[in-house]
Amino acid sequence: MIRVTVELPGGRSYPVLVGPGVVGELASVLPTGVRRVAVVTQESVPVEVDPGVDHRVFRIGDGETAKSLSTVEELCSAFAGWGLTRADAVVGVGGGVVTDVAGFAAASYHRGLPVVHVATTLLAQIDAAIGGKTGVNIPEGKNLVGAFWQPAAVLCDTTVLETLPEREMACGLGEMAKYHFLGGGDLGGGDLGGGDSGGLTLEQRVARCVQIKAEVVAADEREAGRRAILNYGHTLGHALETTGRYDLRHGEAVAVGLVYAAELALALGRIDDERVAEHRRVVDGYGLSGSLPAGADPDELMAAMGRDKKAIDGLTFVLDGPAGVEVVAGVDAGVVLDTIEAVR
Repeated sequence: MIRVTVELPGGRSYPVLVGPGVVGELASVLPTGVRRVAVVTQESVPVEVDPGVDHRVFRIGDGETAKSLSTVEELCSAFAGWGLTRADAVVGVGGGVVTDVAGFAAASYHRGLPVVHVATTLLAQIDAAIGGKTGVNIPEGKNLVGAFWQPAAVLCDTTVLETLPEREMACGLGEMAKYHFLGGGDLGGGDLGGGDSGGLTLEQRVARCVQIKAEVVAADEREAGRRAILNYGHTLGHALETTGRYDLRHGEAVAVGLVYAAELALALGRIDDERVAEHRRVVDGYGLSGSLPAGADPDELMAAMGRDKKAIDGLTFVLDGPAGVEVVAGVDAGVVLDTIEAVR
């Protein structure tokens, strides 16, 4: 088991436990004095937990459609019906949809209950469950309504990854590819059990991603600046997801977004051809596509990118450059549109 501590301003911190069988540590990481636990999960999640106190399971729907305000309202109503109080806690068991929804419900109900995440997908373990960003989608975009609500602990049981469908694993690999350019260049690519992994075990690779995210979150808990670099590859990626017409999972869309961000940085003179080729090699190494899906509409994607949460001063992207990955605002719309052709 590997333990990573997420340090936060004001002396706050919480543990992230990574390794096979760590789901059995749930009772030990619950806040002291918790009397009851509301377990939020999905029918499709084959993981059972025992928090060691009185608990009830609340299931939400599968897929991105479950990330809605109506789902949060239904959960909070169910919590109230059961009599959940401020002396209790929420445990989210599942992937990114569950951690986002359970976290937002926990942040909202009684104006805040402790939440512990049991992350059951690679995407959740290396990204969604870490850092306290919760939220739901509205028709205008992904994650536009939410709250910062740090968990009390996160459990990343690597045993559960063995049963993930291939596309769900690919979803996580898209996020892992991102970390190569945020300081994790030794993560390797290919098969998670071996391949070009730089000699790292699966647990070490997950823990390294968690460490990178923890360092960024510690420096900028509420995304006032540097934390936005964690959205590398996400501007186009979210635009592809928002349209809902391209049958792409989150990580698959981010992989395309990473290549696009590199091509855009090249067009702006921030990086050279060799660095673009490195982005393509990393994405290819994980068996992911760096090309737009057939039929992608540039005008539709431009409109969606303009509504991105980072866009406070014109079109805004996270881009590589001489000083590393950073947020760049006011990017020329013509260059953004022209660069879409580079990833067709």
